[in-house]
Amino acid sequence: MDFAHYLQHDATALAALVRRGDTTPAELLALALTRNADVHGRINAVCRLLDKQALAQLAHLSSGPLAGVPFLIKDGVQDYAGVPTSFGSRSMQGYVPSEHAAVVRRYLQAGLVVFGKTNLPEFALKAVTDSVLYGRASNPWNLDHTPGGSSGGAAAAVASGIVPMAAGNDGGGSLRIPAACCGLFALRPSRGRVSSGPAIGEVWFGASTEGVLSRSVRDSALALDILSGPEPGDPFDIVPPAAPYVDLMRRDPGHLRIGFSTVSPIGTEVHPEAVLAVQKTVALLRGLGHEVEEAAPELDGAALAESFLHVYFGQVPAMVARGKALGARSADVELMSRLLATLGGSVSAGNLTTQLAKWNDFSRALARFHARYDMLLTPTLAHPPIRHGQGDPPRGEQFVLDLLQRSGLLGILARLGLLEGTVNKIARDSLRYVPFTQLANLTGTPAMSVPLHWTAAGLPLGVQFVARFGAEDRLLQLAHQLEGVAPWFDRLAPLAREGVKAELAPA
Repeated sequence: MDFAHYLQHDATALAALVRRGDTTPAELLALALTRNADVHGRINAVCRLLDKQALAQLAHLSSGPLAGVPFLIKDGVQDYAGVPTSFGSRSMQGYVPSEHAAVVRRYLQAGLVVFGKTNLPEFALKAVTDSVLYGRASNPWNLDHTPGGSSGGAAAAVASGIVPMAAGNDGGGSLRIPAACCGLFALRPSRGRVSSGPAIGEVWFGASTEGVLSRSVRDSALALDILSGPEPGDPFDIVPPAAPYVDLMRRDPGHLRIGFSTVSPIGTEVHPEAVLAVQKTVALLRGLGHEVEEAAPELDGAALAESFLHVYFGQVPAMVARGKALGARSADVELMSRLLATLGGSVSAGNLTTQLAKWNDFSRALARFHARYDMLLTPTLAHPPIRHGQGDPPRGEQFVLDLLQRSGLLGILARLGLLEGTVNKIARDSLRYVPFTQLANLTGTPAMSVPLHWTAAGLPLGVQFVARFGAEDRLLQLAHQLEGVAPWFDRLAPLAREGVKAELAPA
């Protein structure tokens, strides 16, 4: 098999070829490793190779449904026994888990050949992938632009053709955002659908969950079948699907009522291309017989953004302390993470509890919306994939904040309650390009990004659907229907097409 042939198959199809004896796991692994070597210097998607572990795995390969398919996991939460889990931070390089995370074990049991870990921003905090530890990842559609984050390395790996599917996780849009940036499909499951254990009970107070980025809906459905179900000691177990998702996916979604909005919930600007993406999707949905009208949940978007920022205020100080316990220095943590740790350290337990309690208000508001509509449609991103550095704070602002933090004044001001304006600005600035995705995280509902639009400049720009709790099957059914009438599998990034042309060129 050559790269051109490899690229024509999703993970499901590659596994079928292995079962028939038309290719071998060793051949597929060699193709993936070669492809990564070819593009690594340009996209920086894979931050740690596990080629020795992958070769050892080939000798004792599981006979699961995806046996022999090359695969990548993310260097955060997805622990691989005996290998550091860095969370994209210099401060966490000393963390070496003694056992696999449940999701990694399930991937391995499914026969996926894990040969590396993918790039991410420090502590998976950002919608771009640019850690000091690993360097920035680039978008295979245009190397001057971000592949999104925090699962940006995973998205770049799939879009460039290294693998047909890669693992990620989503605490504020970290599957859906990079999928939208890179022309891929991604579904964020309901809270509790997939275990975060055994090292963690719930990631980010339960806002984060595990999933994959893929080029086909059926691959994502099969991955959800592989991952779904509780592990001993999990906080709770939600109702399982009535049948495997790969079967439910093929059923007709029926007549759906869908409300749509292109208005930023935090009042920031929405790019005309993002509006156009939704408008085109509305027309497509109506053509399929669905009832679509402009409507949105009645909730305070600014309050939701503030509550989401308090996730950071609770988690980042804990992560910094965890790194220090491993011997890390303050300088091993990036500036923005240090700032968030300082601000978070000034937030009282009562304030944090108040903010977490508001998640209930958002969940009730979204449930009222879902009493009338099966799904909510929005842009996934408020802006096409941004250029590298476009969302960074100005250098002067970074200098002042760094000075305040190092001098201890930032903590004093925060404890005196004099930084409310700064906190609001951080929330607004950090979410201005991605204000639509956090709703699903705080309410625990499933949501997906579907690659249905490309901008005039040739960049992908996905649209988001949010369904009621536990309704992953309805999302997959709609996605499968949309995939049938507006297919995207063969719409390849320029970097992937370049690889095919190079291989087909005469010697």
